[in-house]
Amino acid sequence: MFSAYFPVFLMLGVALLVALGVFGLTTVLGPKNMTAEKAIPYESGSETTGASHIRLSIKFYLTAILFVVFDIEAVFLYPWASLFTELGLLGFAEMVLFLVVLGITLVYAWRKGALEWES
Repeated sequence: MFSAYFPVFLMLGVALLVALGVFGLTTVLGPKNMTAEKAIPYESGSETTGASHIRLSIKFYLTAILFVVFDIEAVFLYPWASLFTELGLLGFAEMVLFLVVLGITLVYAWRKGALEWES
């Protein structure tokens, strides 16, 4: 059983070593000349203005949560589509149920105004 998963573990190990190696090399070999200009906080390439402790609208968080929900949908749809014929009718029924639940989520968010971006 381990031999079936060995390539996956090997790939994860190599990826971890490469990531840690690159991070370590940039930390050790990279220049570290902090200037006053680099220490200034900025947002999207420009200096921040206004209050730093403002409360964001709930619509921002609703949009973020909806993005995650529908991103997860895409994560489940691609493998399902590649194994569509092997899963049969039960796999199709489960995916239809999954899509119906996501559709209900979308309708609920739409009715609550989560998809409208007004200040």
